[in-house]
Amino acid sequence: MYQKRTAFTMIELIFVIVIIGILSAIAIPKFSATRDDALDARDCKNIATCITDLASEYTAKQTTTKLNSNACVRAESSTKNTIHFTVSSDHVIVSGAPLRCSYLNAMVTFGGSKISL
Repeated sequence: MYQKRTAFTMIELIFVIVIIGILSAIAIPKFSATRDDALDARDCKNIATCITDLASEYTAKQTTTKLNSNACVRAESSTKNTIHFTVSSDHVIVSGAPLRCSYLNAMVTFGGSKISL
């Protein structure tokens, strides 16, 4: 009378493939957006660290030179954002910071040993 089934039917397999396709169509854009946010956060942190390094150099030597710190090099060689630093003896101008950290797109003047970002 009843036959024992030992495998999936073709309809069941097609439904599983369709469900996996729908889930991946939802997940892949979310993953891309999360990756972009992480790259922007990395760039913001590198810019802030670079400015802090330049302020420390100014505090120690009363002048700043070219961007020698690792954070400055990593920020300028960003793969996602075009970040540019213009360094003078007592200030630095940052341009091209991501929108999330647009407050860093400014001129920072080193007038002493303490700066705040």
